[in-house]
Amino acid sequence: MPTIYLDQAATSFPKPPCVAARMAEYLTQVGANVNRGVYGAAQQAELVTLRLRQRLCELLDFADPTHVVLTPGNTWGLNLVLGGALHPGDHCIVSGMEHNAVMRPLQRLAKQGVTFDRIPCDGEGFLDLSALEALFRPHTKLVVLAHASNVSGTVQDAAAVGRLCAAHGVPLCLDAAQTAGHLPLSFRELGLSALSVPAHKGLLGPQGLGALLLAPDFAKALDPYVTGGTGSASDSEEQPDYMPDKFEPGTPNLPGIYGWEAALAFLQEIGVEAVRAHDEALSRRFLAGIRDLPGVRLVGPGDPARRVGVFSLDFAGQDNAEIAWRLEADYGIQTRCGLHCAPAAHKTLGTFPRGTVRFSTGWFTTESDIDAALAAVKALTAT
Repeated sequence: MPTIYLDQAATSFPKPPCVAARMAEYLTQVGANVNRGVYGAAQQAELVTLRLRQRLCELLDFADPTHVVLTPGNTWGLNLVLGGALHPGDHCIVSGMEHNAVMRPLQRLAKQGVTFDRIPCDGEGFLDLSALEALFRPHTKLVVLAHASNVSGTVQDAAAVGRLCAAHGVPLCLDAAQTAGHLPLSFRELGLSALSVPAHKGLLGPQGLGALLLAPDFAKALDPYVTGGTGSASDSEEQPDYMPDKFEPGTPNLPGIYGWEAALAFLQEIGVEAVRAHDEALSRRFLAGIRDLPGVRLVGPGDPARRVGVFSLDFAGQDNAEIAWRLEADYGIQTRCGLHCAPAAHKTLGTFPRGTVRFSTGWFTTESDIDAALAAVKALTAT
């Protein structure tokens, strides 16, 4: 039985063929580190790393490649921001839809004297922007926002949040795990101080890699969370204070860098606008197909223009985990069941602790994949 992969919110699959080819090229033909040599292979690796930073600038409307920090993943980047910007006595604002990549570091910091408030959200997961205004305090140092929910697909009005943050002089960090590569994003227009993205989701790269884009003033004030060798300023035992070395200790994931640079070239050739149009078309098809099915509740917005291709379903009177198992065992449909590392979102949406069955789409998802998933859901709710 063929399988249909509908867990793109966890990681994109399949990858563009160029990704594996470029990773193999590095491993078999290059092998050198960056900032540790001036021989030809090392210079080639440095050029590919620079081109990756430049492509991220082009895709995300960001000005300075030196302020594109390459990280071991989105969670790492968010930890770097939270741990580097917040100190005992500081206050942070988050939404009621955040992933544990934000909430677990924040709960740890709370034990050290950091306080935080959550912006309330409605039953579809949208922020109450009027409530946000009242949450700012004199010691508010940071606002962190998930651009889109990995549970419901809800896309927040990040530009409106950015305007409020600017009015209060508070930095805004955007977690774009579910929107980078799926929606056109502009660091400049959203008024961001930090933007964290993973390689392996909508940006089509390999796992274990991400990027953190930092506005110069925010980068200057941010404390490095991890320090170590950079191959630069090796005469000093102090971490360099220039970018990006300030936040890039240790040996980078160079096979991943080669693969991600190739993935971004592939994405740029397609165009993010084309990806968005593809996602919306699949969303309309999926939403129309489940709208009138008995015993199935869609969690999140019903408007394709206000969401990404992440769909959580709650099967009334049935065990969601069993539904997910039967989807694969009987129909070859691969989904994700549970709380999706986002208990706060499920509490907001009314699906805690039960969780949901999540279907999520990507560039390589087809209309026939959606139709097969809908037919399977219909069959499982008819029994």
